[in-house]
Amino acid sequence: MKRKLIKTILGYIALSYIVLMALVAVFGYFIIPDATSNANSQHVEIALQKPGFECKFLEIPMPAAEKVSFLEKLLGGEPMSVSSKAIFSYYFRKDSLYIETYTGLNPNEGLTEVYDCRQLQNAWTAQNGDLAVASGIELEKFIVSNMIVKKKFLLGTDRFGRDYLSRIVLGSRVSITVGLVAVFIALIIGITLGAIAGFYGGIIDRFLVWLFSVVWSLPTILLVIAVTFALGKGFWQIFVAIGVTFWVDIARVVRGQVMSIKERDYIEAATALGIRKRKIIFRHILPGIRGPVIVLAASSFSSAIMTEAGLSFLGIGVQPPVATWGGMVKEYYSHLVLDSAYLALLPGLAIVLAVMAFMIIGNELRDNLDVKNA
Repeated sequence: MKRKLIKTILGYIALSYIVLMALVAVFGYFIIPDATSNANSQHVEIALQKPGFECKFLEIPMPAAEKVSFLEKLLGGEPMSVSSKAIFSYYFRKDSLYIETYTGLNPNEGLTEVYDCRQLQNAWTAQNGDLAVASGIELEKFIVSNMIVKKKFLLGTDRFGRDYLSRIVLGSRVSITVGLVAVFIALIIGITLGAIAGFYGGIIDRFLVWLFSVVWSLPTILLVIAVTFALGKGFWQIFVAIGVTFWVDIARVVRGQVMSIKERDYIEAATALGIRKRKIIFRHILPGIRGPVIVLAASSFSSAIMTEAGLSFLGIGVQPPVATWGGMVKEYYSHLVLDSAYLALLPGLAIVLAVMAFMIIGNELRDNLDVKNA
């Protein structure tokens, strides 16, 4: 009879949150309001607006805008396809569009800019194809319905006027990716070295145990910082830096498990039959220790998310304009005493929920796989 890995309601809630977070991270560019690369569409005139803020925009199509495939948008968003300007009001006069730019002041007192309706029509046609619209009222209606757009910012805007909801959503992509890649690297290194130390013993075991102790004695965050300085700042460097510092726990547990299992009769029989040691390790020993490894992987995932957030907060993690929760907390922690404290609290809450969800899953797996004493 198969054992259920998740048994409690809290465990199912945590699992559901992780699945939702993963889906949002993968398909983020298809659900966020600002689908440009890194949600980096800036409008400084609407900077630091409160959640629920609404504003009209004049969006003029850019003729050089490139069309991207589904996969390209999935991975990196889409290029800027319109030149966008926040406006307070507009009116038409003699085949021209007059707009008052948005300033956020009361009264607004924005600059008045004039656009020729024919030029706007030509810009739209250059990007979208032929347009069978006459001049006059029809053209004005077309411009209003296709180029003047009202947008609502559910979580407001940041100090560059970027949609904050879009930035929060894309931050989950960094956390999930760092967790997956870093844990994968840690598993590869930890399982390999732990299995070698536990199976062969002798001088190899003593050397690797010494290596485990040396790496273990170093503070994790300082070791990650050192690796980051050596490799440089960037996306893949963070993966490697976190991955190569998280393997010790896995290696120690794997070593202990392998030392226990290799004394069993079926392993001794396989050795007596002359089966290659590498095959014994990978075919007969490692499958029997997957329980403790799965639990360690889940707990390491939450630690990787926290470490990445800490590095981004210190300014040595993934660099702007990539959206990261730790970087957003760093950028706006000074707002905690202002009425815009949500700018720091929202990414902080996202970090807490993600870490808590993975910790709950780790505890569930530990209890249900019965590896408390592994």
